[in-house]
Amino acid sequence: MSVVKEMLAFNERFVTEKQYEQFVSDKFPDKKIVILTCMDTRLTALLPQALGLKNGDAKIIKNAGAVLSHPFGSVMRSILVALYALGAEEVIVVGHYDCGMAAIDPNAVIAEMERRGIDPQTLQTLKASGMDLEKWLHGFDSVEANVTNSVSLIRNHPLLPPETNVHGFVIDPGTGRLDVVEV
Repeated sequence: MSVVKEMLAFNERFVTEKQYEQFVSDKFPDKKIVILTCMDTRLTALLPQALGLKNGDAKIIKNAGAVLSHPFGSVMRSILVALYALGAEEVIVVGHYDCGMAAIDPNAVIAEMERRGIDPQTLQTLKASGMDLEKWLHGFDSVEANVTNSVSLIRNHPLLPPETNVHGFVIDPGTGRLDVVEV
């Protein structure tokens, strides 16, 4: 059975047995926070547990590396929507040690794109159009510096509500220990 078929079968039992009832909440975060963190699989259950969060406590935005790469991109839009429309009042950026974005080789990713069927001409067209794929795919050299940069971009955003607290942490994906980067 494929993973998707297994998931669908599980979901049918989940709903039929009303297992969802323990997760009932509304769309407004009880702890009034929005968190930007990494999509790393080690953080899926660990991060909420390490922060003492239950379902409904926080808006959690995930991407590769907890990187805020564009001040008017979808991540910042999500943060602003959480603050202005969904009741969040504080922002937390949580990076993590041993992050794949710290070690990513953009050229290896591009080579894998080609190996998996992306036409080299497509890549050349993007390059000729001014798209720097290597820069776009590059992660960061220091998780702490990345968290500091994301916190700074949020704090200095022209649409951030005045007096909004923005914090930065790095979590150990093995133990859940938090190290403060920006308070």
